[in-house]
Amino acid sequence: MSFGTQDDSDEVMNEINMTPLVDVMLVLLIIFIITIPVMKHSVNVDLPQATNQPENMKPETVNLSIDAQGQYHWNAQAISDEALVAQLQAEGAKDPQPDLHIRGDKNVRYERVAQAMAAAQRAGVRKIGFVTDPVQ
Repeated sequence: MSFGTQDDSDEVMNEINMTPLVDVMLVLLIIFIITIPVMKHSVNVDLPQATNQPENMKPETVNLSIDAQGQYHWNAQAISDEALVAQLQAEGAKDPQPDLHIRGDKNVRYERVAQAMAAAQRAGVRKIGFVTDPVQ
C-alpha cells in the first residue's frame, strides 16, 4: 500500500477542454464567411419619396345648443327639427366629419337631448361631445 500518490482517475479535472469550443467557433466562422456575400446581393428598387410635412387639417366644430324650451340652435341660429335632421345628414356625409358639440340647458328635458343624439347617430355622425360648465 502506497500512501504518497493517488491514482489520476480520482482527481477532479479543473481545466476546460478547449478543443470542442474551437471546433464550434471554426464551423461558425466558415458559415458566416459563406453566407455574408450572399446577403449583400440586393435588387435595386426605385422607391417613392414621401414628404415629412404634418397635415394641419383640423375638422370643423359644429355647436348644437338646446335651450330651456327645447328649441335647437345650429351654430347659434335657431333651427327646426326637420332642418336639424337634414343638416346632420349633410354633416355626416362630409369627409372628414366635423365634431358635434351638444350644449344642453340644465332645465331642458333630457328627451330633447336624446332625440338630437339619435338623429346624429342615424345621420352617421361619429364624433359627438357634450359641453358643460364647470362647477364653481
